[in-house]
Amino acid sequence: MDRRSFLKTSALGGGAAAASTLAAPAYAQGKRTLTMVTSWGRGLAGVFDAAQHSADNINAMTDGQLTIDIKAAGELVGAFEVFDAVTSGQADMYHAADYYFVSQHPAYAFFTAVPFGMTAQELVNWYYQGDGHAMHDQLGEIFGLKSFLAGNTGAQAGGWFRKEITSPEDFNGLKFRMPGLGGKALGFMGASVQNLPGAEVYQALASGAIDGTEWIGPWADEKAGFQEITKFYYTAGFHEPGAGLSLATNRDVFNSLSPAHQKVIEVAAAETHQWNLAQFLNNNGNALQRLQAGGVKILEFPNSVWDAFGVASQKVYDEFMGDDLFKEVFNSVESSMKASSNWLTKSEGVYRAQRDRVLG
Repeated sequence: MDRRSFLKTSALGGGAAAASTLAAPAYAQGKRTLTMVTSWGRGLAGVFDAAQHSADNINAMTDGQLTIDIKAAGELVGAFEVFDAVTSGQADMYHAADYYFVSQHPAYAFFTAVPFGMTAQELVNWYYQGDGHAMHDQLGEIFGLKSFLAGNTGAQAGGWFRKEITSPEDFNGLKFRMPGLGGKALGFMGASVQNLPGAEVYQALASGAIDGTEWIGPWADEKAGFQEITKFYYTAGFHEPGAGLSLATNRDVFNSLSPAHQKVIEVAAAETHQWNLAQFLNNNGNALQRLQAGGVKILEFPNSVWDAFGVASQKVYDEFMGDDLFKEVFNSVESSMKASSNWLTKSEGVYRAQRDRVLG
């Protein structure tokens, strides 16, 4: 039996056991309350907003027949424990970045972001017009989840550093916060990679527990206050060119809902994805100007570092290609990304370059 078959068999067996211990959802006069756990500290800019927006959508679209009770990270379970909480039935749904759960299956990374992967537009092309949504569901079925994209940060920044990065060797021994497969790539470059919840990053950077961090982008990073600690900011990164967020419901709970309420969750998640992407992109430009005015040095990695990112990223992919499902998703992503990029580069890419040239 291959790993994929083993995972599916064992996980579905576990799901059946979990179903017998699922806490009964709260009902009152035909109404139902579902508990959502999140990987985000309450009020964390952009990402907690996406969880709240998803919940508000569901509440409004069902006219209060479904109420989502949000638990921020640490209020019911820890930030990285939400996956287990929902698969076990301790909670009904989670909102998180699925690349936090690559230890469950490495293919989860593709539904947030992977090194040198898809932009936000390329991600939705694959998800809604290609194989993405079906593959997310295929992966969720293994673990007893029904999953949808429900947020996107857009392209994320390369991160905050205590000193300028001039060569790949500067990552050797560097204590850096980066989740997902991007973090694994930095590990191949000699970095000591930390995977910290968002609410813990500021203190880790301030105390010197880490030498640098990526978080999201100018707006969320400014809100987090990283500019109070260091002034070296790289605005383009290799690791998350369009990071998706996910809303996942326990599959037994989802199946117990009416078809109308199932569709509400799906539509609420999709609308949240676009709303959240616009939120980040609308705020990032002005935030970057404020950071720069406050003395932050805006930088780009040199080509030698980008080349090293590429070599390290390929090592990460090679490590997981023995897993059939990972390889299947990788090939689907690569095919869709090339098709989307071919047109976007020749159309929007040329237009943006000419617009900048003409308008200055």
